[in-house]
Amino acid sequence: MDATAIRHLTRALIVAACLVAAAQSAAQEDKKTDDDKPADPDTGESTIEEKTLGLLPNPWQKYGVKFAATYIGEVLGNPIGGLKKGAVYEGRLNLAVDLDFEKLVGIDKLTFHANMFQIHGEGLSRSNLQNFFVVSGIEALPSTRLYEAYFEKQWGDKKLSLKLGQLAADSEFFNTKYTDVFTNASMGWPAITSLALPSGGPSPPLAAVGARLLWNVTDQLSVLGAIFDGDQAGPGSGDPQERNRYGVNFRVNDPPLLLGQVQYAWNNRNRDPNLTGQFKVGGWRHFGSFGDQRFASNGVSLAAPTSSGEPRLLSGDIGAWAVFEQQIYRMPNSDDRGIGIFARVSGAPADRNLVDVYADGGVELIGLSNARPDDKFGIAAGYAHVSKRAQTLDADYARFVDPRWPVRSFEGLLTAVYQYQIKDGWTVQPNFQYIVHPGGGATAPASPLPGRALRNASVFGLRTTLKF
Repeated sequence: MDATAIRHLTRALIVAACLVAAAQSAAQEDKKTDDDKPADPDTGESTIEEKTLGLLPNPWQKYGVKFAATYIGEVLGNPIGGLKKGAVYEGRLNLAVDLDFEKLVGIDKLTFHANMFQIHGEGLSRSNLQNFFVVSGIEALPSTRLYEAYFEKQWGDKKLSLKLGQLAADSEFFNTKYTDVFTNASMGWPAITSLALPSGGPSPPLAAVGARLLWNVTDQLSVLGAIFDGDQAGPGSGDPQERNRYGVNFRVNDPPLLLGQVQYAWNNRNRDPNLTGQFKVGGWRHFGSFGDQRFASNGVSLAAPTSSGEPRLLSGDIGAWAVFEQQIYRMPNSDDRGIGIFARVSGAPADRNLVDVYADGGVELIGLSNARPDDKFGIAAGYAHVSKRAQTLDADYARFVDPRWPVRSFEGLLTAVYQYQIKDGWTVQPNFQYIVHPGGGATAPASPLPGRALRNASVFGLRTTLKF
């Protein structure tokens, strides 16, 4: 799909939004969770209304200009397991701006959101673990880069919302609010999508040019659809973050990525005495070419001596997911404090995906102590199955190259995190992660250290987050 086709589709989305908005007018103001505000990539929370240290001046907020600044710093170490033992420090400064054009120039329900990252330090998964469940959501190559930059227009009482610009998908698709306490990257944008999609898909640290349409059919039922450029870094060798080092490639000519999701919530209005919950089902379709996990372009195994060395290209890729979240206990006189559980599951074709089945689930305890109403604690587990096609390739390497070659099977994650609020805008999070079979149990055949067995790893971390 070229740029002209994307422009035509965008115009069609805008027309559809206007037509549906004219027929719908139910209020959305009193929902327990407002999903229509710009999300901070560090927390998933709104950048418009949140607790901060109060150090960042906002002299133009009454005119519709709001600035936000967040710093995350963390120490992570694996005393056992993975490719090698060690410890790292990494950090990310996130600077954001939100513009309300109704206050600025009188244009109703039009806003603009942009944010940039200053990333520094070395990632533990990249350097030490070689695993699927990247142990930190801020792990990335050091750089200063633009992340999101988009306009959003709403119609009716938040009945319809259209975003246009450079967007991320992880804050709205395949997500659940009960993973916000966890520091592992896959608890946000799951490993199955980050491994399957070119350049990791539209998620930190690389957003993509696209459009997203949200239709709140009722207070309980919502439908989302999005189209993105399918490779925000563009084709080429090496790390995608190096090909789009500053986040300003603004690519529009790559084969597109489509995402869709239907979500239904219950007991989701303020002061509803019942426990709130939500179910989501969705999927993605990419129109590009994907390498076969076993066969070379000349039809033999990639491990065979006669292999061309290039994987056979397959047309397109798809995936589907389901998300369930449920509040199982609520503190008196509060909508959000209490205990919530979540579960997510996803699948993709085995012939063109390294991970073909993914699942995670857990529990989050929010503000159970009146003395500590903003503290959170979470326990979660994750599972990523190495596709049978990739496992067969490992077996081929054992036959053709080395009988001791390890066969990958699955990667598992167990993690526990406590978030302690020192004061408004300042939290610390001690966390523990146990990685079972990093990388499925071995490094990939095409990696710089192919076929090396990886031991189970224990990871200890301490994160601090400052919202200025």
